[in-house]
Amino acid sequence: MSLWSEVAGIYRSSKKKPDINWWTEWVARPPAALFVYLVKETRITPNQITFLGLLVAVLSAALFVWLPGYAGAIVAAVIFELSFVLDCADGQLARMRKLASPLGHQLDFVIDEVKAFVLFGAITLRLYRFAAGDEALTYLIVGVVGMACLGAGLSMTTFIRLPEYAGAKTKAEKTGAGPADLGPLAHAVALLEWAARSVVHYPSYLLIVALIPDGRLDIYFWAYAGVNALYAGRTLLQIMLKLGRFVSQER
Repeated sequence: MSLWSEVAGIYRSSKKKPDINWWTEWVARPPAALFVYLVKETRITPNQITFLGLLVAVLSAALFVWLPGYAGAIVAAVIFELSFVLDCADGQLARMRKLASPLGHQLDFVIDEVKAFVLFGAITLRLYRFAAGDEALTYLIVGVVGMACLGAGLSMTTFIRLPEYAGAKTKAEKTGAGPADLGPLAHAVALLEWAARSVVHYPSYLLIVALIPDGRLDIYFWAYAGVNALYAGRTLLQIMLKLGRFVSQER
């Protein structure tokens, strides 16, 4: 069997079904499969690859802050994409070795969120550093608020995944009553949520916006800050509506 045939076999057998999006499936996972081929006979573990991906992301963040100009943004974005390739490779190696576990999945989730914080903070500092006057201050203020929303959203996501939260049923859920089908409005909300997930999936477009003439990293900045603010607000409202009306069986 040739090298590329074996790599293709690793790609097909170890990818998620369904995959996250087209960028993950067609851009990041193929080189990740090559990396898995190179390390599959070594003692390198999936968790070690996860931590390596974090280190590469931190390096990319440092370059975003310190490398000026269009070329600097592209170099930093390319290195960040390498960290995303490693993020794909850890799961592929775990699935190939049949080592996938809930704990490993949670580690991957946490490290991804750490990278999200590091990346957004680095882009904020870059825009603040190379802007002037009121524009620089705006980037700094929005960046701080965006980081707060990102952290709040992460905390609430962890909370709503708790079995205790899932088991807390509102009166409507206990009686089987649910929201009515809102027709076109429901479809519009679903489309908006799909677009928001695409924005939050930062590796999918970070390099693309960096390649735009003059390096339009501000597109990533505003979109990512806005989506995280909306997500934090929506999730908090969801929790308030559920637990604010929740009546335990002891009452």
